[in-house]
Amino acid sequence: MSKSKNQYLLFYKPYGVLCQFTNPGIEAQRPTLKDYINIPDVYSVGRLDLDSEGLLLLTNNGAVKHRLGHRQFAHQRSYWVQVEGIPTAAALQQLTQGVLINRELTRPALVKLLTTAPPLPPRYPPIRDRRNIPTSWLELILTEGRNRQVRRMTAAVGYPTLRLVRFSINIGAMQLTLTGLDPGQWRYLTPQEQQAILQL
Repeated sequence: MSKSKNQYLLFYKPYGVLCQFTNPGIEAQRPTLKDYINIPDVYSVGRLDLDSEGLLLLTNNGAVKHRLGHRQFAHQRSYWVQVEGIPTAAALQQLTQGVLINRELTRPALVKLLTTAPPLPPRYPPIRDRRNIPTSWLELILTEGRNRQVRRMTAAVGYPTLRLVRFSINIGAMQLTLTGLDPGQWRYLTPQEQQAILQL
């Protein structure tokens, strides 16, 4: 157990888990963060959609939550994105320069077409396999987090997202990653990682 008054956790959110601790209404049968994390009064910094996976930072420090969650501070988040088809150079360039979402251009992004699939565990359920349509993986680094932004960006250039995994979050000069975590696992930040957050 962390001895600090403020708590900082990293969690590998699995596919199909709501990014909240309660599940009222029509989502009542969905698993939530509460099914994995038994730490009171911590909340996620930013969100991942139900159908997205990967790294979540959780804390009870409201100032840190605001500093890392607000788009004005532009901290980097990195994603592995499996898309339908093989994007052209023109499509990659468009993603890099920005695409229109709700009549507003997304910020410039870093985009790379990966030559091999990233080292990820299988997803359950697996993505739908369409025999005649190839898939490919992108590495996409953003400095903002609009609603379903990655999916909307790839769809806008003609390559729908099939699987989306956030694999790292930058905290100043330090990068927090999924390394050492399996889906559904969490850990406390190390003293060095906490210090990087407090220096922001």
